Amino acid sequence: MTTFESLPVLTTAAELDLLVRTGDPAPVVLDVRWRLGDPHGREHYRKEHIPGALYVDLDTELAAPATPEGGRHPLPDPASLQAAARRWGLSAGRPVVVYDDNGNTAAARAWWLLRWAGVEQVLLLDGALDAWRATGLPTASGEPETPAPGDIVLSPGQLPVLDADTAAEVARGGVLLDARAAERYRGEAEPVDPRAGHIPGARSAPTGDNLAADGTFRPAEELALRFTALGADDATEVGVYCGSGVTAAHTIAALARAGIPAALYTGSWSAWSADPARPAAQGEQPG
Repeated sequence: MTTFESLPVLTTAAELDLLVRTGDPAPVVLDVRWRLGDPHGREHYRKEHIPGALYVDLDTELAAPATPEGGRHPLPDPASLQAAARRWGLSAGRPVVVYDDNGNTAAARAWWLLRWAGVEQVLLLDGALDAWRATGLPTASGEPETPAPGDIVLSPGQLPVLDADTAAEVARGGVLLDARAAERYRGEAEPVDPRAGHIPGARSAPTGDNLAADGTFRPAEELALRFTALGADDATEVGVYCGSGVTAAHTIAALARAGIPAALYTGSWSAWSADPARPAAQGEQPG
């Protein structure tokens, strides 16, 4: 049986170019330019993007306003997400391709969120904008024309999510992966959230290790070996978190590529660390 976890994850620049030129319908291409500490995603998009791609604001379109309980990027209200998806031109049966300029570490949030909301044909552009450039394909600047609105009807809840209590349960009885940089996991640095450290029992699995040197995803076999070494396989309950539920989606995409389903702790460390009743571990070990 086909599940949302087993659907294809990636497309290449050459495949996207062909789909743009010959697809019926043509794909919706979304540019999710976002980095922690860099509020200028739209400016980067206006400077250079894939022709026809639409800019998506992660903070306002792919998340609800921050709260201590929900973290820095809570899931958006389904009605708001559907309205945004229709603004982007999404309709039933129309494929979607998402990318950013940072190895898809931000675009994966859109990939995960749309799959969670029931969109089957959504893919990450492997290698992100760099791959498009490397292929010699043209780029555009400025703002594109407003697309014709779509009529997509979203069906949220198609991928599993965790809250703080269930994340703690997975850390005890399954495998909970921490997708942040290793120094944040160890508690040596915390640039944005209330406390340093990690969820007790979680295992360090930095997002950057999902990628090869050229910014494309590592082969499925390599990713399977990576996650198996961390105790994660398709027979284990697996959860993933990061700072606020953004880069953790990238690790869920990597797990899906390796054939391993996983749940996202949407509040992630930003929500966990804001609750003084939740313990924090530090150091190399899960704790």
